[in-house]
Amino acid sequence: MNIGIIGLGLIGGSMAKSIKTRTAHTVWGADLDQETLLLARMCGAMDASLTDELLPQCNLILVALCPGAAVEWVRSHAASIAKSAIVVDLCGVKRVVAEQISPIAAQYGFSYIGGHPMAGRERGGFTAATADLYDGASMILTPEGGTDMPLLETLKSFFLDIGFASLTFSTPEEHDRIIAYTSQLAHIASSAYIKSPEAQRRRGFSAGSFRDMTRVARLNEDMWTELFLDDADYLTVELKILIDHLNDYLTALETRDAALLHHLLKEGREKKASAGGN
Repeated sequence: MNIGIIGLGLIGGSMAKSIKTRTAHTVWGADLDQETLLLARMCGAMDASLTDELLPQCNLILVALCPGAAVEWVRSHAASIAKSAIVVDLCGVKRVVAEQISPIAAQYGFSYIGGHPMAGRERGGFTAATADLYDGASMILTPEGGTDMPLLETLKSFFLDIGFASLTFSTPEEHDRIIAYTSQLAHIASSAYIKSPEAQRRRGFSAGSFRDMTRVARLNEDMWTELFLDDADYLTVELKILIDHLNDYLTALETRDAALLHHLLKEGREKKASAGGN
């Protein structure tokens, strides 16, 4: 296939590197940063820059941009996308993207499916991208009703070929509701946790717990502000639940209530056991 990748940051760059490492597909990349394009070409992550002449030849287009920019790119290039092409956005929220790109795809005749690779690192940019970022990860797809099976089979084979362990099918609504808890809330909690004055005095006193709690505080505030606001309805629900639970612990400590504190800790341990995972 001829694959166009729009945005060669951590996500798009890792897609490009994985595709070129593991498959025989042709990769054409687009990025606003000329140095990134040069690096991608020199390291073999892409075959050439994606030009206006090459765009109609793409069989698969992966849009690895922030939500607003992803929608705008598709809108401004829709007339040049082949009717036989598949467009997959890789944004971290799905409702606001799908509701705008879907009608564009219907108008111009190409196929569109929302996607979200469940993988990442605390550092962004092409230099942080790796060919193994998606190894063992889940790829979420949010196909609309009427999406044909051959198209889904094509995407399944493609994503498994580049390292993903499984595909998870969802709706934009379900995706945004769950991701508010599993990803966005964790980033807010980490960002708030690191603001304690003790964070600057912790040397020699921190180990794995501190690293785990603060890892994702090193985030891209431009991207995450957009993601948080696009999912603000679900995210505020989860944040209120977390605040309520934290207040339970605060009450137990302020009142020196050992029984309540013991219960809260036991409840958390049991919840973790029933949730599974690492």
